Amino acid sequence: MALKAGVIGLRMGAAHAAAYARNPHTDLCVVCDVDEERAAAVAAEHGARAVTDYRALIEADVDIVSVASPDRLHPEHCIAALHAGKHVLCEKPLALTMDECRAIIAAADASGAVFMVGQVCRFAPGFVLAKSLIDDGLIGNLFLAESEYAHNYTHARGVGDWRVDPLRHPFVGGGCHAVDLVRWIAGNVAEVHAYANHFAMKDWPVDDCTVANLRFESGVIGSVMCSIGCRRPYTMRSCFYGDAGTIVTSNTAPTIQVYSTRYPTKNEFWELPVDLSSHNVASEVDELVSHIRGGTKPPTDAREGARTVATCLAAVESAASGQPVQVPNDF
Repeated sequence: MALKAGVIGLRMGAAHAAAYARNPHTDLCVVCDVDEERAAAVAAEHGARAVTDYRALIEADVDIVSVASPDRLHPEHCIAALHAGKHVLCEKPLALTMDECRAIIAAADASGAVFMVGQVCRFAPGFVLAKSLIDDGLIGNLFLAESEYAHNYTHARGVGDWRVDPLRHPFVGGGCHAVDLVRWIAGNVAEVHAYANHFAMKDWPVDDCTVANLRFESGVIGSVMCSIGCRRPYTMRSCFYGDAGTIVTSNTAPTIQVYSTRYPTKNEFWELPVDLSSHNVASEVDELVSHIRGGTKPPTDAREGARTVATCLAAVESAASGQPVQVPNDF
């Protein structure tokens, strides 16, 4: 029997709706958005019911709820769905504060339902291939991991300006993409020392560029740059350096670049083609459904989502204080 699904928030959530409609093990039943016209349009496209109040969706006969609402609403929507016994797929970041992350963890534990954070970089084909090659030892022992979240927010303020929120620091709301990516490949971060400035988006209430230096528990070092005021196309270009090679990849390029002493090519990179899927929500949904059907826990559960948020908040704190900050990982 197909699992019945509902989606809250139909900007990013439109991709969730399409993914549930496509998955052979799910039936998209209800979609929700405060914009009545948008909700009606997405519902009509997939033969679902439209509502404008998230509580109506949670009270409906659904097994899965995707929470794709603005970041500040994730705790309210996730906890309500978990209390109702629903499985949940929550868009990143899990939440904007550690107290909210802990509340979601507690609700997920109490519910016994499957809870997954949509850390979409873990599903981008270029990053998936890069991790596979690193895990296979192609570049030897990893010693440096670098990533960036370069996204010009000039015309991406969000509906109702939800991104322009002093509680939603860009390094948490957007930089969490790059932070989670390097955590996925290099492990938990032990310490962060960050710097920030506010030159490009002066009408926003937060720093618009942050560079965070990272020390991982594994001994690997790294950095993440987050800029919402950069004048360039959107990218999460990333570089991974090992003692036997280097990989350069992104979520927007059709190839990844690889150099390895295992296959020397006159000190030149060689390129491997990858599919382009910057926000591969369909694969996120497929993984969630697989874990629900198999009764297993997804790697990006609430605790893993909290560790990424904790790393991001440590960078914000460090940039404000000028001091390195230890990252809590014991959730």
